[in-house]
Amino acid sequence: MERTEMERMKELRDILNQASLEYYQNNSEIMSNYEYDKLYDELQMLEKKTGVVLAGSPTMRVGYELLSQLPREAHESPMLSLDKTKNVEDLADWLGDQEGLLSWKMDGLTIVLTYQGGQLVKALTRGNGETGEVVTNNAKVFQNLPLRIPYQGELILRGEAVIRYSDFNRINHQITDVEEKYKNPRNLCSGSVRQLNNEVTAQRKVRFYAFSLVRAEGVDFENSREKQFLWLKEQGFDVVYYEKVNRETLPGVVVNFAGMVLDNDLPSDGLVLLMDNIAYGESLGRTAKFPRNAMAFKWADELGETRLDHIEWSPSRTGLINPVAVFDPVVLEGTTVSRASVHNISIMEALELGENDRITVYKANMIIPQIAENLTRSGLAPIPETCPICGGTTEIHQNNGVKSLYCTNPECEAKKIKSFALFVSRDALNVEGLSEATLEKFIGAGLIHSFADIFRLDRHEETIMEMEGFGKKSFDKLVESAERARKTTLARLLYGIGIAGIGAANAKVISKAFEYDPERVRHGTYDEFVAVEGIGPILAEGIVEYFSREKNQKIFTELLSVLELEKPQEEEKKPGFEGKIFVITGSLEHFSNRKEAQARIESVGGKVTSSVTGKTDYLINNDIQSGSSKNKKARELGIPIISEEEFLRMLGENPSEQE
Repeated sequence: MERTEMERMKELRDILNQASLEYYQNNSEIMSNYEYDKLYDELQMLEKKTGVVLAGSPTMRVGYELLSQLPREAHESPMLSLDKTKNVEDLADWLGDQEGLLSWKMDGLTIVLTYQGGQLVKALTRGNGETGEVVTNNAKVFQNLPLRIPYQGELILRGEAVIRYSDFNRINHQITDVEEKYKNPRNLCSGSVRQLNNEVTAQRKVRFYAFSLVRAEGVDFENSREKQFLWLKEQGFDVVYYEKVNRETLPGVVVNFAGMVLDNDLPSDGLVLLMDNIAYGESLGRTAKFPRNAMAFKWADELGETRLDHIEWSPSRTGLINPVAVFDPVVLEGTTVSRASVHNISIMEALELGENDRITVYKANMIIPQIAENLTRSGLAPIPETCPICGGTTEIHQNNGVKSLYCTNPECEAKKIKSFALFVSRDALNVEGLSEATLEKFIGAGLIHSFADIFRLDRHEETIMEMEGFGKKSFDKLVESAERARKTTLARLLYGIGIAGIGAANAKVISKAFEYDPERVRHGTYDEFVAVEGIGPILAEGIVEYFSREKNQKIFTELLSVLELEKPQEEEKKPGFEGKIFVITGSLEHFSNRKEAQARIESVGGKVTSSVTGKTDYLINNDIQSGSSKNKKARELGIPIISEEEFLRMLGENPSEQE
């Protein structure tokens, strides 16, 4: 055996394990999926050739250890990954004369559910395949998961928790800072399911799709996986979309799935072929890593060759400057693409990207443009020594082995604009009329130097009215909006000032824990913050570090001098409301929006969820006779449907007096 093969195997093992560590634990990417698969296949080939599998080889490990404060529990049986192919003929040969179920291979977080006596009693993540994290409380707020089912025996099933592209895009659209936007639905879903506060999980609209029934005592499925799927549907579960195939029909059905990729709202990274015959599939046994009753099919990426024109550098609020490859337009999967994120300098170095290099590009999962290979590898494109926005000096920082470029100028205009855009966004101070373009104009004209200056724009009436796009009416509207925003809450302020990692939900939790006292927050200790539910060590350190800076203390002090912080009204818990679960649907008349109604319910001890389940106590809908799905579900479960007026009367209020 050649020493060079062993050395290469060790090198591949270490590279792939580091890539997995960054991807699963740090939500970072040091290589593309295409490059990972290529190196993985090379390692697998060398292992087969040499007959040696090294300790720690990713070909033998299932999943990756996830860091979390959630409790952990061993799986009843190991959660194995699937062997894969990119060749339809190989898939057909594997199926042979059997019938199979071809379905989406969804790209989310695998979950194992246990029901007993018709009730959901446990939900576990896949974890490392042997041990998962207990996320039962979070699973209960999945959008489409039944909490109570007709079957009374013990049911164990597996499925994928996913966030739809439409919901992912909606969430990302609300985030003004490019750096804080989520990279893909899988990362967002993983973080959402593993929250310590399930209110965040509910807001993210996570959905569950069953793909495997492990056990259902006393039910005869006539040796058919398809009948298991149909039975799960009868129990109220959404099952992964599938089509029944045999060797002859398989190629055509694969083509049909390919045609559905672009319109599929559920993230997927290929297909899965499962033997329909349960006994036959189980008789095939398993390897150390793969079950033999199913096979994954990965799309053979359509590659396009093109010329790299240049690397564009895009600054963000925190100073991170992201590299984006700009290349000659090329048609992939029916659309023209000319740009692809390179993510960081480490990936640039690995690809040896240089201007005018010949590169191949593809769409990851047939959707996201990525660079596959650099065919000419001329060397690294120039990394700017100055920020493209402000001209300030740049520095390369290394974090967890990943190199990234940062602007060091604290007064960088890009940082300012992105920071101000976050400050005035809807979930922060909510100042209407201040788009990024308008902020750029005001900052450039010297009207805004600090957050507090937003509430002094009335001093610059003449200057603003002379600007293109502004007149008396628009100026007055902007000033009125700023005046309304002046009366705000501590939670909105904490989110708006842009403390790293603190979102709108975390800001609310912190505010409540510190009794809505801004002075207590600004002088809070690490131990005080880490004791707050949902605030881990990293966030706690970040908050303390933020307020340790004199500049940030001055910003906070100035804002407190111009804002009126209102303490949320915490009503006395009312008898009959403590722990009651409400669902709100339809248009509202007495509340301005659902958030206001939700806040009122929570203030008297109740809770609001998004879907009607067996746990729901009341459905609020002004159209009580509506044939909506929520009304139908409530009637089926015997849950009272009440109007807003009935709800207010339950609170002891007279709705007519509020008109």
